[in-house]
Parts: sequence; C-alpha cells; structure tokens
Amino acid sequence: MPPGFIEVRGAREHNLRDVDVSLPRDAVVAFTGISGSGKSSLAFGTIFAESQRRYLESVAPYARRLIQQAGVPRVASVSGLPPAVALQQQRNGSSSRSSVGTVTTLSNSLRMLFSRMGTYPDGAERLDSDAFSANTPAGACPHCHGVGVTFAVSESSVVPDPSLSIREGAVAAWPGAWLGKNFRDILRTLGYDVDRPWRDLERADRDWILFTDEHPVVTVNFEREAGRIQRPYQGRWTGVREYVLETFATTKSAPIRRRLRAYLDASPCPVCGGRRLRPEALAVTFAGHDIADLAALPLERLVALLREAASGHDRDSAAGTLLDDLLGRSELVVDLGLGYLALDRAVPTLSAGELQRLRLATQLRSGLFGVVYVLDEPSAGLHPADTEAVTRVLLGLRDAGNSVLLVEHDLDLVRSADWLVDVGPGAGNGGGRILHSGPVAGLQDVAASATRPYLAPDHRPALRAEPRTPTGWLRLHEVSAHNLHDLDVDLPLGTFTVVTGVSGAGKTTLLDVLADVTRHHLGLPDSADEANDEEEPDPSDPASAEDAGETEGVAVEAAAERRAGRVDGLEAVSRLVVVDQRPIGRTPRSNLATYTGLFDAVRSTFAKTPEARRRRWSASRFSFNVAAGRCPTCKGEGSLAVRMLFLPGSYSVCPTCHGSRYAAETLEVTHRGRTIADVLELDVDAAVTALNDIPAAVRGLTALRDVGLGYLRLGQPATELSGGEAQRIKLATELQRTRLAGTLYLLDEPTTGLHPADVERLLLLLQGLVDAGSTVVVVEHDAAVALAADWLVDLGPGGGDTGGAVVDAGRPVDVVQRGSGPTAAHLARRLA
Repeated sequence: MPPGFIEVRGAREHNLRDVDVSLPRDAVVAFTGISGSGKSSLAFGTIFAESQRRYLESVAPYARRLIQQAGVPRVASVSGLPPAVALQQQRNGSSSRSSVGTVTTLSNSLRMLFSRMGTYPDGAERLDSDAFSANTPAGACPHCHGVGVTFAVSESSVVPDPSLSIREGAVAAWPGAWLGKNFRDILRTLGYDVDRPWRDLERADRDWILFTDEHPVVTVNFEREAGRIQRPYQGRWTGVREYVLETFATTKSAPIRRRLRAYLDASPCPVCGGRRLRPEALAVTFAGHDIADLAALPLERLVALLREAASGHDRDSAAGTLLDDLLGRSELVVDLGLGYLALDRAVPTLSAGELQRLRLATQLRSGLFGVVYVLDEPSAGLHPADTEAVTRVLLGLRDAGNSVLLVEHDLDLVRSADWLVDVGPGAGNGGGRILHSGPVAGLQDVAASATRPYLAPDHRPALRAEPRTPTGWLRLHEVSAHNLHDLDVDLPLGTFTVVTGVSGAGKTTLLDVLADVTRHHLGLPDSADEANDEEEPDPSDPASAEDAGETEGVAVEAAAERRAGRVDGLEAVSRLVVVDQRPIGRTPRSNLATYTGLFDAVRSTFAKTPEARRRRWSASRFSFNVAAGRCPTCKGEGSLAVRMLFLPGSYSVCPTCHGSRYAAETLEVTHRGRTIADVLELDVDAAVTALNDIPAAVRGLTALRDVGLGYLRLGQPATELSGGEAQRIKLATELQRTRLAGTLYLLDEPTTGLHPADVERLLLLLQGLVDAGSTVVVVEHDAAVALAADWLVDLGPGGGDTGGAVVDAGRPVDVVQRGSGPTAAHLARRLA
C-alpha cells in the first residue's frame, strides 16, 4: 500500500469480522451502513481507540489516571495512524446552568477579558475571573445563589382548588402516602376542621397552616381504620411554606423537585434583577457594557462589538491576545449559522442541531494539521441548509492537511466525501464486513450494499400521492415559548404531520408546547426536562463541574414559560404518547428486555417450569437484580471492575458466574433447554423463534424487529444504546400495546442515527399508527419523511430571533410548488 494510508488489519471489535481496510489520509472518508452494521466499531472503537491508546502511552502515568480512557481495541494492527480527535454525540443531559458560553468555553474568555481589561469603578479592586461567573461562590448573587430567580409560596400556588377540604387534598403541595396523612392528622389534633372547604376556613387559620414558623409537637391518635390498630405517636408540625421551600432546596430526588416546582411562584431576584451576579461584578464594564449585557447579545452583534474594540488594541498586547482568541472562536460559531444565539442561552433550550454544531465549533477551533478527526454523524439534527455550512468546515479541515472520518447517514454529506467505506450488509451478526472501500461512485457496483440504492443518481424519495383527509383540527393560538411569540398554528387530526424548518426555528419548542397543553387537557402531570435533572453531569462542560447537585434554575424557568393562549380541538385527543431520544436507563442493569417488559413474561414462564415449581421459586428468582437469584460474587453485574491506576480501567469476567450474572442454582432451571442467562444472550431475531411459546414476549420481540432492532441482544445494557436506538425501543414498547384511536403521538427527529433503509421501515410503522385512527406529529429534517407526510408545517425562516413563524403549511406537494423558504427549496431539489 502506498504511503498516505491508514491501514487496519484484523479488526474484531464488537461485530467486526476480522476486518482489513485501508483509508486515505488528508481526505474526507465517510462510513456508511445500516444501523448496527459496525460503522462506529470501526471508526471509534478501533481507529480512534488505538490512536488514543498510543498517545496516552507518552503521557505521564500520574496524568493518565485523570483521563477517561477508551479500552484497548481488538485489532491485529493499525499502521499509518496520526493523532486523532473524536467528536461523538453526547446524548446525556447538560447541567441546568450550562449555557452556550460554557459549552463553547467562550464564557471563560469573556470573564478573563473583564477581569484583565474591564473598566472598574474608582477605588475598586481588580476581580478574579471567577467573580464574573454565576456558577461560583465568588460571583453568584448571594440572594438567589446565581439562579437569577427567587421562589416563593403563595396560597394560590399550593392550594389550587379552594373548594376542597384538607382531607380531600386542598393542600396539593403536601406529599402523598404517610407524610401527607401525618400533616392532616396533626391539624386535626390541633383542632382544625379538616373536612370543611378550604375557602370557608378563617383567614387566620389558613395563614397559620401555610406560613407559620412554629413547630408544635402533639400526640396524634389515629382515626380508626377497618382491621388496623395503630398506636399514638408524637407528631411535629411544619408549615406548608417551610416544607415546600426546604424540601425543594435539599432533596436529592429529581421527581420530587419537579413536583414541588409546580407549587412555587418564581420572580426575578430583587438583588441582581435576574442577572445572577454580585453587584461588584456587574459594576465592571467593557466597551460600555457589563458582562451580563454582553452575554445576552446575539453572537453576531457580540462579534461586531469585539471587532470594533480590537481595532484599538495592539494584537500583541494582553487585550489584543484575549480579543483575538474570543473573536476567532466566536466567528467560527457564527460561520456555522449560530450567530443568533447568545452566550447566556441555556443549553436545555437548544435544539439537537444547535448543540451539535456548538460542540463541533469547540472541537474544530484548534487549528491543528496532520490530525485525524473522527466525527459521529455531524449532520444529526441539522436542516440541509445547515448541513452545507458543516460540509464547508469539514472540507476546510481536509484542505488544511487533516484527515476527516465521518460515521454518517446524510446522503448529501456522504456524496461530498472523497472516499466511502460501506459496512454490512446487515446489522449485528449479519454485518461487520467491508462491502466497499473506495471512491463514492464505486458503491454502485456493490449489489449487496443497502446504501447503494440511495446514492444512485436516479434515486428520488417517494411523495405521498393521496394525503389523508383530516378528521378534525388542533388549533393552537398565541403560542409563546423561547422564539415563538403569539404564534397561531393549525395541526390536522387523524393524519401524519411533519414539522420542518432550519435548526433553531422553533420546531421542538412547538412540540413541547403541544405536549404540555395536551397533558393539561388529559389531567396528566407536567413534564419538565427530565434529562436535565437525571443524567450525570457532563464532564466536558465547565458549568457541570461547578454545578453538580444544584437545583434546576434557569432550565426550570425555560420549561415553565411554555404556554398557549387557547387550544381548540383537544376534545378529540384521548391519549398522549411522547417518544424522545432520552436514554432508557442509566446503568447496565437496565436493558432491552427489562425496559420493554418482555422479560417479565420470560421470568414468569421460567417460574412455571416443573423444576421451579418443585423449588417453590417465583418469577423474582430469575432476576439478576434480586439477591436470591443473582451471583453473590458480582452482585448480578457479570463482571468485576479492575482498577489499573494509570492504565485504562478494565473489567474481568466474574470467576463465579462466568458472566452469566446468576447464581449457579438459578441456572439449574431451563426452558426449552436454555437457562435464563442463555435467553438474555439471544438477539431479537433469534428470540422470536426461541420464545414463540410465550405470546407476551413474542409481541414485544416482533415490535422490536419491526423497528429494525433485530440485531440487539435482549440483555444489551441500556448504557450501550444510541439515542436513536433508545427512541426506537420506546416506539416498539408502544407498538406492542393495543392501538387506540384518538392517540396523539409526538416524536422529535426519530430518524436521527438511522440509515435510509431503516427510515423507510420506520415510516411504515408511523403510517400504520395513523391508519389505526391516531394522529402522528413529527419534528424532522429528513426529506423522505417530509415528503411522506399528509401535512407539512414549515417554521422559520431562520433560527433564533429570525425564526418562530409559520413559513408555509399544507400538503407537501403544495409547499414544494409554492417554494417559500429553504425547506421547500431542499425538497424541490430532492424531487428534481
């Protein structure tokens, strides 16, 4: 092989079948193939992991201990490999205080600029850069602790229905179960009438119950309950306001915090005015603005201001150096089409496409050459108009002397590549082979490739010939949230509707508002941004490290501000299903079988076997999360962690259960010759046949196969699943239930991470839901999905402040013909 190639020999990572492949350097190389074929195993699990391993061998052992290291890849050899940088999709939620500035680290440079070059009041001491951060004790407003809002309890916030009595639940903020009953019984013992409507109680009594700081202790005698005798106990009273505020501030439970947030009134902090910083930090200015003012400016305007300021400074001076760094990194974000974002924009309010491009901008600012950049679907969540900007950046990296490896499904981005590696032909055990490695056009000679038809010059997505007639309409009036301002939009019922628009146009926000108003109509609990609370802090985000364990802050406010003035037509909706890409579990103990519920049926079947009946074992015995059935050595993990100090952390197979997770006695029970551990090792396709005598399991397995997940193992840990796989698992879980007419399905970019062949399969399922009498609303960029819709709602025309309006709405063919906006232009090109 001539010089200038990366040569991989004998790659066996995951499902790769002893793969040999050669990739040109100083080129853009795209990896394609259906989901689960082995693309990421080759690009990330082999090439990047080997590059990182070699680099870390040159790092001091002490420093190596502080670095998250990839495992040693299973490969015979990799030669011609330069240093590599990976940009993977980080699907975990960011901290509530994370912002555009913290993700891009631009806020660090801005704080340094104010610290070193700011204009201070006469007599004021120079402040350290930490004093300009609301996420540090040195900078956070002491009154609101850097959140910018204060929370208060009012009578109306905790007693939403004053016609109810205390016994009937008038104090909605009280917890359920025993503790709520305890508060009620203490009041009854103190002489308050718990059966009288709240509004009929004396004002003094209501105020005492809600706002007193007293803590009387009384002897509570339980009211007699049928068949139960309970002894008196000493009960200590806590006022409702004190209980809510203290629990909200101290609880470690995200669900409890979200529930209590609904009973709090929020208002801007009276000390900092919502600006989150101490007065001494806000007194420092640069170019006539304090740091909160600059952080609130759209990046386009901030760049213009910084350029003007830089013109008055020598580039070699301290100010010139700081401004040059800040300008260079800000301009890259603007070049990627995100100039409408401000540094203080909270991460939970960003679309997936916006966040992906911010991380891309951060990684690509280094200015390195001779490097291999390995990127995981850089087009994910991007409108085709946004993808063009990403393509220009990636080609620029190549022209600067770098190699760019892309795991990608976007066909336009794949066509722009210099070299194509197609992996397949199938997924899981059916994949792991190199079908083509060469110029993109050469793929047309490979008949076994699932990608080949979609890259053919004559390929056109199918346009829905006869759109369905709506059974009614959902009419949302005066929708306000983020960049949507008093928006009116009509959505047809009984149809497949796709919401399109450039990144940041307001698509996901509209979907969130629709979900909120539907939950309210159906009497369901409100849903805050769960991923923001429940995911682990993102170590790559400086705000996460500063903010671990804090309350929701800005993110809570963002969720609370979503609203619609009036909604007509909701009476036709009887059920709501929201299918998103949040992880289905946070630990390896959660897996495909447990999440979908099919494992319950399998365990029940094992419990009914003659041997299990003889031993009087219940279904719980066959769970690796229960002490009785799991391996006592590894506690059901299947492996033991081995700490290697400065070497990569390693896991060894449990010497007792040999990775099965179960106690030896549990594995003595079999069904059709298989132990419960054997069942978990089956992939979905094999399990459909192996478990065909368990109808409840077959329903779930068939649904998983229908959404293209036949290659996944039943025991595959949830932590190994991509966001797209997690979303399809949720969809499969829903598909195995009884189809109910009147159901509203909401999906946010369900094609993320999907090969075009997988997209076609997904479309068939979504169309089937509509045919069964449901309404499906999807936020999507994929042209095949948009053209298969009955109705399109295109938002824009731009992102951020330039978006938030309905550019066009109607049948796809009509939207294309009218040609309003970038979406119509893109669809027209795909049909040409």
